[in-house]
Amino acid sequence: QVQLVESGGGLVQAGGSLRLSCAASGNTFSITGFGWYRQAPGKQRELVATVSSSGRTNYADSVKGRFTISRDNAKNTVYLQMNSLKPEDTAVYYCHAEATIFLYWGQGTQVTVSS
Repeated sequence: QVQLVESGGGLVQAGGSLRLSCAASGNTFSITGFGWYRQAPGKQRELVATVSSSGRTNYADSVKGRFTISRDNAKNTVYLQMNSLKPEDTAVYYCHAEATIFLYWGQGTQVTVSS
């Protein structure tokens, strides 16, 4: 089992920045990839960014150049640095971990961007 706890969400004005953190605990040795997803009201959950065990990253087109995903393997933590935030980035952001054949999700953290 892997537990994921997100932090760092909040309210920010358009153009501002936030940094989300996701701390993993439990069987962290089995984690291969991490990701951040988001879900806005009335919309489906969507991929924001992923990072593999080798550090390879992938981003949704809507956040490329503004968001950066990174991981600290020593701390079993993954980060999402969000810059130049827009009102359309408002959503609940979820941390995701892949561990062998299992998928794990955090409880989510709210990000609200005001115009």
